[in-house]
Amino acid sequence: MQVWPGQAYPLGATYDGAGTNFAVFSEAAHRIELCLLHDDGSETAVELRETDAFVRHAYLPGVMPGQRYGFRAHGPYAPERGQRCNSAKLLLDPYARAISGSVEWGEEVYGYHFKSPGRRNDLDSAPHTMSSVVVNPYFDWGDDRLPRTEYHHTVLYEAHVKGLTMLHPGLPEELRGTYAALAHPAVIEHLTELGVTALELMPVHQFVNDHRLVDMGLNNYWGYNTIGFFAPHNAYASWGDRGQQVLEFKSAVRALHEAGIEVILDVVYNHTAEGNHLGPTLSFKGLDNASYYRLTDDPRYYMDTTGTGNSLLMRSPHVLQLIMDSLRYWVTDMHVDGFRFDLAATLARQFHEVDRLSSFFDLVQQDPVVSQVKLIAEPWDVGEGGYQVGNFPPLWTEWNGKYRDTVRDMWRGEPRTLAEFASRLTGSSDLYQDDGRRPLASINFVTCHDGFTMHDLVSYNEKHNEANGEDNRDGESHNRSWNCGAEGDTDDRRVLDLRARQMRNFIATLMLSQGVPMLSHGDEFARTQGGNNNAYCQDAELSWVPWPEDGSELLEFTRAMVWLRREHPVFRRRRFFHGRPVEGTHDELSDIAWFTPGGKEMTQRDWDSTQARALSVFLNGNAISEPGPRGERISDDSFLLMFNASPKTLEFVVPVNHGRQWEVVVDTARPGGLEPGTGGKVKAGDRLELVDRSMVVLQRPT
Repeated sequence: MQVWPGQAYPLGATYDGAGTNFAVFSEAAHRIELCLLHDDGSETAVELRETDAFVRHAYLPGVMPGQRYGFRAHGPYAPERGQRCNSAKLLLDPYARAISGSVEWGEEVYGYHFKSPGRRNDLDSAPHTMSSVVVNPYFDWGDDRLPRTEYHHTVLYEAHVKGLTMLHPGLPEELRGTYAALAHPAVIEHLTELGVTALELMPVHQFVNDHRLVDMGLNNYWGYNTIGFFAPHNAYASWGDRGQQVLEFKSAVRALHEAGIEVILDVVYNHTAEGNHLGPTLSFKGLDNASYYRLTDDPRYYMDTTGTGNSLLMRSPHVLQLIMDSLRYWVTDMHVDGFRFDLAATLARQFHEVDRLSSFFDLVQQDPVVSQVKLIAEPWDVGEGGYQVGNFPPLWTEWNGKYRDTVRDMWRGEPRTLAEFASRLTGSSDLYQDDGRRPLASINFVTCHDGFTMHDLVSYNEKHNEANGEDNRDGESHNRSWNCGAEGDTDDRRVLDLRARQMRNFIATLMLSQGVPMLSHGDEFARTQGGNNNAYCQDAELSWVPWPEDGSELLEFTRAMVWLRREHPVFRRRRFFHGRPVEGTHDELSDIAWFTPGGKEMTQRDWDSTQARALSVFLNGNAISEPGPRGERISDDSFLLMFNASPKTLEFVVPVNHGRQWEVVVDTARPGGLEPGTGGKVKAGDRLELVDRSMVVLQRPT
C-alpha cells in the first residue's frame, strides 16, 4: 500500500477523487495507527508518521468512499495523570463524516476490567465497536438555498426524526423513522399546512445507546449522547450506513428547503457518550483524554455540569476547533439553517462560572458562516449558577424557560402571576431589552420534548415514569401541571371539555405572544405519553406521534392560530412595546394598554392583587413602531385579548375609547375555536361572559 505524507488539514478523512487524506489530533499519544477495516473482520494498520502541531496525517491513494476505518493510539495509560491511551481500543475519528455499526456492550469496549477498575484492559474492542467511514462529499444540491426566514416570520416545530414519522399512515413502511420520511410529501404537506417555517430536529449527530439502558431493554431514544459531531445518526438511514446516511440527510434538507422549511439541529457539544471515569473508551478518551475533557483536581475524575458524566473542556483550542469545524460543516456541506445548543451554559464555562465573554461566544460572533444562521440556546445546565435565561450575548436567541413556567402557572390559576404573564406575553423585555436584544430573542414554548406533552400537561398532576425502570424517581417533579380534576384517563365529560379548553388556551397564548413560537411535535394532535415526562429511553409507541387519519379539532384550531399570527404583524413585532402613542402614526392611543375585566385601565393595585387571574390587553395595530422591509410604515388591525384564568365565569367589559366596533375571532370556550365570520360583533362598553379558564380575542379593522 502506498502511503504519502498528506496534509494536517482538514482533520478527518477527506476524499479527493483519487484517494483519501487522514488527519487526527493527539498530543498524548506517542504513535497513532490508522486501521483500514475489512468485511472479513481483518484490518490493515498504517502508522501515521507525519506530525504537525500534534496532528498525525497521511494520504492513501486508492482509498475510496465506503471504506471503514478507525485509529489506535499508542501512549500512556495513567488515569491518575488524566491519560487513558490504550492501543487495544479501536477509536472513532472525532471528525468522521459517517459512522457504521453500533456498540456491542461488553468489557471489550472499556479501558479497565469491571472487577478490577484500576487495571488496564487489553481486550480488543474492534469487533464490538463502531467504525468511521470515508464519505464522498459530492452531492447535487441543484439550486438549493437556505430559506433565511426572518425570526418574526418563524414558527418552530420541534420534532424527532423517528418519533414524528414512525406511525404516519401515509408513509411506506420502509421509510418510517428515517431521514427519507422527512422528505416525503405527506410529512411536508402537514408541516406547510400547519404553518411551520422551521423544523427543529432533536439530535441527529451520531449517538450511542447507553450500556445501562440496553441492559434494561431500553434505548437512548432522544439521542442526547453524541459520539460523532460530523456524522448523521446511522439508525435513521433507510438504506445503509456506509455513507448513505449522509446522502439521505442531504436529500431531506433539500426537499424541506423546496417547501420553504428551514432545518435546525439540536446539537450536544457539552459532553460526549464516553461518560465518566467508568465509561467506555470509544474515541476522545483514548486519543487525548485531558485535551478533550474537563478533569477535576484528581485527574482520574471528570467535571460534570451536564448530568451525563463528563463535560468537554471549553478552554481547549482543540475542542473549540472541533465545535466550530462541526458547525461550519453542517452549514456549508449539509445546508442546515441553524442550531439549538443543548445545555448551552456549559459551553460558556471556560473555568468554573458561566461567562458570556467566553472564547466560544467570541468564536461564534466573528465566524462569517456560523454567525449568520439561527443560534438558539438552551440557557441552562445542571452546574452551579447554570440557569442563565436572559444572559446570553445579543447574537443569540434563547429557549425562554420563564415563558413556559409563567404561562403554565397563569392557566392553572396560580396567584400573583398577572404581572409576569404580561411580561412574557409581550416578549420578555425584562430579560432581553437591556442588552439590546428584541422580542425575537425569546423562543416561546409551553411544552417540548423534555417534560409533559400538552395533553399530559392538562391531564396529570404527577409524573408517571414507571416504564423507565427507575421507580418513578427520574424526571422533573414540579411540572406546573394541572389534571383538571382527574388524574389521567377519564370519561368525565366536564373534565375532558376543560382539558380541551386548556389546550386551546395554551396554543392561542403561544401563537399570539411576542417572540418566536415553538410547538412540540404531536401537540397539535393532543399526543399523550401516558404521564411520562422523561421519555428519553422510550423508543416505542409511547413516544411516537400517533397520526389521526382525519385530523383533529385541535389541529384545525392550531392551524387557525398560526394563520392569525402570520397574517397580523401586531403579534410578531420586531421591537418592544413603548406603552405610549407612537410618533408619526396620527393615533392618540398607546401601542398597548392593559385593562381589568371591568374595562378599566390596570392600576398598580390591580397588578399586585393576589387573587386576580383575569385581564385584557389592547394591541394597537396602528402604532407599530418598526418600519417594513422597504422602510414603509406598517399598519395592522387592532386586537383586544381577554384572559380569564379564574375558576369561574367572569363578565368582561369592552373598553371605551379604544374602538367602537369589534369582531370576536377567537373563543377558546368553543370546541373548534371559531370559524371565520361566526364570532359575532360587539361594541365598546358591551359585556361579554367568559367561562372559567377561557380566552377571547376581538379584532378591530384598521
